[in-house]
Amino acid sequence: MREKLEINNLDDLYEAILTLETVDECRLFFKDLCTIPELKALSQRFKVAQMLTENHVYSDIVGATGASTATISRVNRSLSYDGAGGYGIAFERLSKNKKAEK
Repeated sequence: MREKLEINNLDDLYEAILTLETVDECRLFFKDLCTIPELKALSQRFKVAQMLTENHVYSDIVGATGASTATISRVNRSLSYDGAGGYGIAFERLSKNKKAEK
């Protein structure tokens, strides 16, 4: 799987993202890095993954996100079968952070 992700300078991008310390810094960085449609697509996929993890049905996800069923299916495949586990890591840490804030 790693060979598929070997793109020149990708590790440099990941390292740069890891240097960001706040949501505001991330917002500024991604605003510079991505176009509005790219940001919308990324945030839509992330929301789809959240909703799938919470066991929402496709019709609810389409209604809430505007994502196509093809996009939902692709995200579901990543969560269920051939993904790298990145969504799970992020969701687990977000959950821990929210619990720690309470």
